[in-house]
Amino acid sequence: MPDPDDAVPPYVLDDQIGFLLRLANQRHTAIFQKQMLQDLTPMQFSAMVRLLEIGECSQNELGRQVGMDIATTKGVVDRLRAKGLIDARPDPSDKRRALLSVAEEHLGLRAPLHAAGHAITDATLAPLSKAERAKLLQLIRKLT
Repeated sequence: MPDPDDAVPPYVLDDQIGFLLRLANQRHTAIFQKQMLQDLTPMQFSAMVRLLEIGECSQNELGRQVGMDIATTKGVVDRLRAKGLIDARPDPSDKRRALLSVAEEHLGLRAPLHAAGHAITDATLAPLSKAERAKLLQLIRKLT
């Protein structure tokens, strides 16, 4: 009688995508925390960069633009407002909705945030050649 364990290939944790992505993310997160400005979290950084890119938008639009769910978006927006980095004003066409924008006094953060983002990406991808970096990003985009 065959052993049922023979029918299932061995599960090697070190070869599993979820495990490897988690380890890579932990490495990236440590690099991010050391280099990020304004004590921003990765989600706050994404929101700031996107707001600087697209300009004023609704909270829902911001969430869609950075891939956050409604609850996460609200928390990120609340924390950015508490830091004084973004402003909210009522939407003139829909008083139930707020329009968000980077606070005028922080519009100058665009270049420093972009520079920090580039430095973090470079440090995260440092073990890879230029060709490997491009291939990795291409493959990860296919997964998303």
